[in-house]
Amino acid sequence: MGDDGSAAFSAQAWTKNAALYETIRTMPFNAELAAGTLSPARFTHYIVQDAHYLIGFGRALSLAAAKAPDPDRIVQFARGAETAIVVERALHGGFFRDYGIAPADFEGTPLSQACDHYVSSLLTTAYAEPYEVVLAALLPCFWIYAEIGRDIYARAGAGNPYRAWIDTYAGEDFAKAVAEMIAATDEAARDASPALRARMHRAFTHATRLEWTFWDSAYREAVWPV
Repeated sequence: MGDDGSAAFSAQAWTKNAALYETIRTMPFNAELAAGTLSPARFTHYIVQDAHYLIGFGRALSLAAAKAPDPDRIVQFARGAETAIVVERALHGGFFRDYGIAPADFEGTPLSQACDHYVSSLLTTAYAEPYEVVLAALLPCFWIYAEIGRDIYARAGAGNPYRAWIDTYAGEDFAKAVAEMIAATDEAARDASPALRARMHRAFTHATRLEWTFWDSAYREAVWPV
């Protein structure tokens, strides 16, 4: 599969990053999440940081909507921003109650290094890069979460304490959003120059690495060293 533009961008990007995805799929955080053995402390670290992340992700999606070339894509990304901030945070709200995380605890917890880096990277890309590159940077969060969700769903037992998270990301509604994001990114890449497609690939790979970094940080319960 070449980089001459004849193949869909998404197919090329997934192939290029297949080994990195496998590293994410098998990393300790996701392996233990699937087994239901992930410690509550690690999961708590994750959901607090993920709630922070979703605010930045929603902003980046809003900027993608502002750069979108047609009304249908404006609506798609605006709705995606709403989902990030309202629907998925509602899931976190349930886990916050379950794990005794008060609003003040969440607000008083700073973004971790990994979360701060990921959010800053997405927002910098969303502000400074062209529409095509913005979509390539946003796509891994959608796509990798869906693939990880399906993989974990297939392995997780009914009594898994993290079933609500698993069911959300393995569900049909999220799968539809992912398919729409892939289609939008492929559409944007279709007439892109080779140089612009190369920038899209760099953005996709960078965001994929940051997905790994985010989960790894949660597993280590990482905090700022100074």
